[in-house]
Amino acid sequence: MSLLIKNATIVNADKMEKKPQDILLEHGTIAKIAASIDPKNVKTIDAKGKLVFPGLIDIHVHLREPGREDKETIETGSRAAAKGGFTSIMCMPNTNPVIDNAMIAEAVIKEAKRVGLVNVFPVGAITRGQKGEELTDMMELRKAGCFALSDDGRVVGNTRVMKLAMEYSKMVGALLIEHCQDPFLCGCGVMNEGFNSTLLGLKGDPGVSETIIVARDIELAHYLKARIHLAHMSLKRSCELIRWAKSQGIQVTAEACPHHFTLSDDAVKGYNPDTKVNPPLRTKEDVAAIKEALKDGTIDCIVTDHAPHTPEDKEVGYDLAPFGMIGLETSVGLTITELVHAKILSWAQMAEKMSANPARIVGLKNKGEIKEGFDADITIIDPEREWTVKKEEFVSRSQNSPFVGRTLTGQVVTTICAGKVTYGIE
Repeated sequence: MSLLIKNATIVNADKMEKKPQDILLEHGTIAKIAASIDPKNVKTIDAKGKLVFPGLIDIHVHLREPGREDKETIETGSRAAAKGGFTSIMCMPNTNPVIDNAMIAEAVIKEAKRVGLVNVFPVGAITRGQKGEELTDMMELRKAGCFALSDDGRVVGNTRVMKLAMEYSKMVGALLIEHCQDPFLCGCGVMNEGFNSTLLGLKGDPGVSETIIVARDIELAHYLKARIHLAHMSLKRSCELIRWAKSQGIQVTAEACPHHFTLSDDAVKGYNPDTKVNPPLRTKEDVAAIKEALKDGTIDCIVTDHAPHTPEDKEVGYDLAPFGMIGLETSVGLTITELVHAKILSWAQMAEKMSANPARIVGLKNKGEIKEGFDADITIIDPEREWTVKKEEFVSRSQNSPFVGRTLTGQVVTTICAGKVTYGIE
């Protein structure tokens, strides 16, 4: 199967090409890139006026299957990912049952291949049942297709267990992704601890619950000469610690979500349960710090932490509502609006944060770059198209987004995975 993209303004992490080129996709790979390619009865997409990115990669997604298919399934989550411009996603293991053995990991991969919209790579649990007590069989999970391991949703609170996890993951070649939140410090907090939590009468989660785990894991990585990836960073202080660690040559990488560089805890004032996320929305100072950390490379990649919930789950009052919001379908628009058009990131840096770096960090070969011989995963974006986030237009099974009604600039118009168009609009 062949597909030709004409007049492509290619955006890679190293540069944005000044002159449009043609890209020929054959048998799931990028076969040729040239100034002009004769179509020869090949299906053609005209990308004139658009930006052509390497397929976007999200290494932090919750698909809920198995166990909570009422919130999301691998199929509906894949559809949302494709609409959002993602060609590869990694799904977290806090399902029911937990993805803590090869059988469940393989079942996820099998279902994703049946759906055939995006590449889905399951993240295996660090500990059995995500209980923080006994390590999983990391080698088994790695062989089953798990490039990374995490107890996301929970921190590995026992420092000895985390030390062992770093040692074993280093041996099997899997990335460790840590959910940085000390449960004894955050307690029953439902929003950032500070002026607004006092004003609203809601229990606060202090920032130190995040930074104390960030600091601990940096020290462990330094001691063991291992690597650690820190999930959904939300604080200025966390950025400072990571920046220092990188200056010392410690193998730490980090990610941030659009809601943490877009919304502050002021958004909670309406008690909208869709603003309840974990870690919580922080202060305006923290929002500015996350943007700066993305700009200077302290934070390596942008993820969604896509966390679908049903209306019944969310509409029970702020204290009782579960944490999380969906993000796959709004990530590109928020990133372009808040970062690129605001001159915080260049287009090339966006490709770096949303494609090249995720591929490099996880170890996904032949992805993250538009280059001959690489996988034919492509995202085409209209950089100036304005659109409004509407609840009824989500293709995710859930609709829990605080961005409903917001007008964004920049929209995905075509997603191509393995040379196949998996999403497209006129």
